[in-house]
Amino acid sequence: MAETQTNGLEVLETREWLDSLDYVLAQGGPERAGRLLQQLSLHAKRAAGVNLPFTATTPYQNTIPAVQQPPFPGSQEMERRIKSLVRWNALAMVVRANKLQEGIGGHISTFASAATLYEVAFNHFLRAQTEGGDRDLVYFQGHAAPGMYARAYLEGRIPRQKLENFRRELKPGGGLSSYPHPWLMPDFWEFPTVSMGLGPIQAIYQARFVRYLENRGLKLSNDGKVWAFLGDGEMDEPESLGSITLASRERLDNLIFVVNCNLQRLDGPVRGNGKIIQELEAIFRGAGWNVIKVIWGGDWDSLIRNDRDGLLVKRMGEISDGQYQKYFVESGAYFRQNFFGTDPRLLKMVEHLSDEQIARMRLGGHDPIKVHAAYKAAVEHKGSPTIILAKTIKGYGLGEAGEGKNITHQQKKLNDDELQMFRSRFGIPIPDAELHDAPFYRPTDDSPEITYMKDRRKQLGGYLPERKVRAKPINPVSESHFEEFYKGTEGRDVATTMVFVRLLGKLLRDPEIGKLIVPIIPDEARTFGMEALFRQVGIYSSVGQLYEPVDMDTLLYYKEAKNGQILEEGITEAGSMCSFIAAGTAYANHGINTIPFFIYYSMFGFQRIGDLIWAAADMRTRGFLVGGTAGRTTLAGEGLQHQDGHSHVLALSVPNLLSYDPAFAYEIAIIIQDGIKRMYVDQESIFYYLTVTNEPVPMPEMPQGPEVRAGILKGLYRFKASNKKDAKLRAQLFGSGTIMFEVLKAQEILEQKYGVAADVWSVTSYKRLYSDGNDCERWNMLHPGDTPRVPFVTQCLKDAPGVFVAASDYMKVLPESIAQWVPRPLVALGTDGFGRSEGRPSLRDFFEVDAKHIVLATLNALARDKQIGLEILRKAIKDLGINPEKPNPAIS
Repeated sequence: MAETQTNGLEVLETREWLDSLDYVLAQGGPERAGRLLQQLSLHAKRAAGVNLPFTATTPYQNTIPAVQQPPFPGSQEMERRIKSLVRWNALAMVVRANKLQEGIGGHISTFASAATLYEVAFNHFLRAQTEGGDRDLVYFQGHAAPGMYARAYLEGRIPRQKLENFRRELKPGGGLSSYPHPWLMPDFWEFPTVSMGLGPIQAIYQARFVRYLENRGLKLSNDGKVWAFLGDGEMDEPESLGSITLASRERLDNLIFVVNCNLQRLDGPVRGNGKIIQELEAIFRGAGWNVIKVIWGGDWDSLIRNDRDGLLVKRMGEISDGQYQKYFVESGAYFRQNFFGTDPRLLKMVEHLSDEQIARMRLGGHDPIKVHAAYKAAVEHKGSPTIILAKTIKGYGLGEAGEGKNITHQQKKLNDDELQMFRSRFGIPIPDAELHDAPFYRPTDDSPEITYMKDRRKQLGGYLPERKVRAKPINPVSESHFEEFYKGTEGRDVATTMVFVRLLGKLLRDPEIGKLIVPIIPDEARTFGMEALFRQVGIYSSVGQLYEPVDMDTLLYYKEAKNGQILEEGITEAGSMCSFIAAGTAYANHGINTIPFFIYYSMFGFQRIGDLIWAAADMRTRGFLVGGTAGRTTLAGEGLQHQDGHSHVLALSVPNLLSYDPAFAYEIAIIIQDGIKRMYVDQESIFYYLTVTNEPVPMPEMPQGPEVRAGILKGLYRFKASNKKDAKLRAQLFGSGTIMFEVLKAQEILEQKYGVAADVWSVTSYKRLYSDGNDCERWNMLHPGDTPRVPFVTQCLKDAPGVFVAASDYMKVLPESIAQWVPRPLVALGTDGFGRSEGRPSLRDFFEVDAKHIVLATLNALARDKQIGLEILRKAIKDLGINPEKPNPAIS
C-alpha cells in the first residue's frame, strides 16, 4: 500500500514539474527553459551531490518536433509523382541491363530508400548557383547513381539510349558508368564516391578549402554549402569518421552530411544488436556537430504528441535495429503485437488504427515534410557542421522483391508480378502488356511533372550533378624562375628536397601564380626544410594566431594567419590528400587555378593513401605530389616502415599520373615548369608525382643541347658520355635519383680500374618510357604494313654500344619494365625487400645498389657476353670487397 502511494506521489510530482516546465517554455521559450534546466542540474550537484549519468544521445525521436516544422514550400503531390517517375526509371535501368546481359550488375535498393532524401534536396535546396554567385557542391552516394541518371533523363539531359546502355559504356552511342566517375563522364559527375568512406573525408576538406579560398581572398565569401549523401554502413570506414573533429574545430557550418540510415549494409544489418542512429548521434555530438534526427514520419505525430508519460518513446528506444528490420518486412498485425503489445497502454494508443494503417506508417526519411524541415534547419544553422540521420527502409517500394530484406543490396532483377506491383504502387502509366521489358517512361516536355521539375531547378540556378571547367588557362610562367637551377651549385652539396623548396619559394613570390600555389604538408615541414616558408607566406588558420609561439624570437617561427597559404594538416596523409584533391579540382569546382604541392614522406603516399590517389585521378585532379626522402636507401636510420622502394612501381597503375625520379636540380626545374604549363596553361587532365631526397650532393650544370630538355620530360637522356672513345669494352649505365651518384662513381671505377668505357644515362621516368613503349607496340600491332613506330628508349639507345645496367633505389621491376625495348639484355639492380635502420653507405651495400655492385653487375654482363674472362670477375669481387655469401636482401 505504501509503495502504491509512493508511486502515485512520484507521478504527481513528475506531472507538476512537467507542467512547470511547459509554463516556462510557453512564457520564456526554449532558451530560457534550457538555462533553467542547467541551473537545476548544477544546483542538484552542488547541494546534494546528484550526478546525472552521462549520455551523448537524445531520445529515439525526431530532433525537430512537429510543432516546429516549417510549411512545405512546394506541391507535395507533384513532387510525389516526379519521385515515382524517377524511382521507376532507376529501377528499369538496372532491371533492363540485367535482362540484356546476365550479371551486368547495378543497385536498386539504395536509391529506393533515399529517393525522398534526394527529391526534396533537388527541388528545394541543392543550388547550382547561389544568389551570391557561388554554388553547392554535392557528394552523391555512389550506389544511388541510377537515381541521378533517372532524374537527368526526365530533365532531358541524358538520352534514352544512354539509359539503355547503363553499365555498358562501350556500346554505340555511349552508355553510363556504374558509379560516379568524372573521368568517364567529365560533364556530369564531379566526385567519385563509391569507394566508401572517401566521400565523407573529401567533403570535410572541401568545405574547409572553401573557407581557405575565402579567407585568402581568392573567392567571395557567400552561402554555398557542401553536401555529402552517405550510407549508415559506410560510416564504419575509418575515413568516414577520422576527420570529423576538423569540421567542428573549423566551425564548418557550410558542411552538411545526410546519412541514409536504412539499417542495412551489403550483407545484413549495420547494427543488428544496437542502434546505428544513436551511435552516430553520440559520435557526432561528441565531436561538436549539430545533429538532426529524422526517425518518424508524420503518421507518428499524433501518437508522439499524446505520449505524455514517455511510454512510446521509451519503447522506441528499447528496440534494436535488427528487430526494427523485422518489423519492416512483417504485417501490421505483427507490428501491433510485438511493438505495441508489450504494454496495454501502448496498445490503447493504436486501438483506433487498423493493421493496414499501422503497416503504412512511414519513417522520417520517407516523409518529405520531415526531410524538408531537417534540411531547412541544417542550411540555416550557424557555427558548426550538421549531420542529418534519416531513418529509411532499404529497397523501399520493392515489396516482396526485397524491401527491407538482407538480400536487397544484391537485387538486380524483378519478375513480371513484382514489376506490376511496383508500377501500381507508384502509379506509373505503363500497361501490363509492356511491363515485361521494364520500359522507361518520360512524360512530354510540356507535362506538369517535367515543367515543375525544370522550374524548380531553374530557381536553384541550374542542373545537378553537372561538371564544368570554370577556370581560364593561366599565362605561361616566366623562364627566369627556373634559370638559376640550370647552372648547378658549383660544387656545393645540396639535396633535391632543398632544390624543390627553393624553387617553390621563388614561385610563391611570382606576382601572377604565387597566390595560386597551395603548399600542403602533413606535419613534416621542418623535416623537408620548409620552415622558411612559415614567415614568407604563413600557415593557414581560420582564426589566425591566438597565442604567442614559443619560437617567436627566432627568424623562422611558427606563424599562423587567417590568410596563411600553407596547409599544415597535422599527422594525416589522408586529410592532406583530400586538401590536394580540393585544390587540384578547384579549376572546375570554383573556377580558380589553384596549384597544389603536397609534399610528404614518400613511403606514406601510394602505399598508405593509394585509394585517394586513384580517386584524384578519376576526378581529373591537377597538381604535384612530391614524395620527400624518397628511395629505399636515402633515408638514413629510419628503417623498414619509412624507406620507400616501391612508390614508383605503384605509380605505374595510375593512368593520368606522370611520375618522375629526378637526380639533378635542373631536372626538377624543367619537370615542374613543364607540369605547370601542361596542367594550367594547356589544361591537360594530368597530375605529377615527383620524388626528392634529403641527401646533399653536388648539383651539376645542365648539359647543352635541345635533346636534354626533351629527354628529361620523356624519361631518358645521356648525361655523361665516356671520355675513353677507343675502349674495346663498353657499357651503358642508367641512374635515377640519388643512386645516380653511385652510377657516376661506378663509371669512374670501370674506366680507371677495368678499362670499361661507360656512358651514364639519366632515367628521369621509367613510367614515361614504359607508357611510350607500350603505346608504340599497340600502334604497330594495329597497323601492320605501316612504318613501325619506335619507342623513345629504343631511339635513344639504338647506337649505344656495350652492355646495359640500370641501378635504381626502387624495386628491380621498375627498370625491368622497359627491358624489352632496350637493344640488348638489361641488368637491373634495385631495392627489393624490407628496409633497415642504417646509414646510406651500409644500406646501399646491403641492397647491392652502390657503386661497387654496379661495377660488378657491369663486369658480369661483359663476362656473360664473353668479352672478359671469369678470372677478372672473381678478382673484382675480391678487390671490391663484396661478400658473395651475404643474405639476399629481397627475402632477408
